[in-house]
Amino acid sequence: MARTGTVNYHVHRPERQAYHIDAGGVVGALVSPDHDVVEITVRDVRGRESSLTFAQDSVAFLDAPSDVSSFTDDAASWRAQYDRELTGLLTRELEVSEVVVFDHTVRIDDPGADRQPARNVHSDYSPEGARQRLIDLLGEDRAATWSDGHYAFINVWRPIDAPINSAPLGFVRPASVLPEDWLLLDLIYPDRLGSIMGLVASDAHEWVYRSRMTPDEIVYFNIFDNQGLASIAHSAIDMVEDPSVHSVRKSIESRTLVRY
Repeated sequence: MARTGTVNYHVHRPERQAYHIDAGGVVGALVSPDHDVVEITVRDVRGRESSLTFAQDSVAFLDAPSDVSSFTDDAASWRAQYDRELTGLLTRELEVSEVVVFDHTVRIDDPGADRQPARNVHSDYSPEGARQRLIDLLGEDRAATWSDGHYAFINVWRPIDAPINSAPLGFVRPASVLPEDWLLLDLIYPDRLGSIMGLVASDAHEWVYRSRMTPDEIVYFNIFDNQGLASIAHSAIDMVEDPSVHSVRKSIESRTLVRY
């Protein structure tokens, strides 16, 4: 089944563009570059999840209940358990030899939330940003060892509290993306500089999502792979499944580094 929604694509500009995050030292304050608001058609893969494979499409949906029932602000109460679950999940699904879970971001679709759903079509790391993040996480010597083999950055996304009724997370199948569709964007934080890849609109892009995802379901997707698996563009999609439902969209996105 296909649905329609809108997303914020990026726009090619002669000058380098940037997001200013926690701008002015205010947590949650965001200054964005220009966006191109585009209506898209997105295919629901619920019941047809096997039409996507991680090895080909860089994304996979999975039923994966968690023993963590509440992702509170006190991460000390749940992080160790959830990290163990994610480590086991990725080890099992991808047959990796090592997993480093290094970040969790809870997003709430509320104007007062510190972190709201990311509504720009992007992938989290440029190649340069991925290499620097590897060093930041592992140190120069260990990063060099990992670089000699096969490593990747993989995100795991899960709804919190209720099924997703609005702003679902959607993905662009990599086979429908051309190299020139990507552009480099800076991330300017108060204390550091990063970079991501933004995507420019194209009628050729094939969007997919899984409708009404529940807290017992996850999606894992490739952000960077040093052996060439495509980085997948993704974004929250402005659409509503059922107008009579008014639950707040909440999710947790976990960032991991894996070694094959």
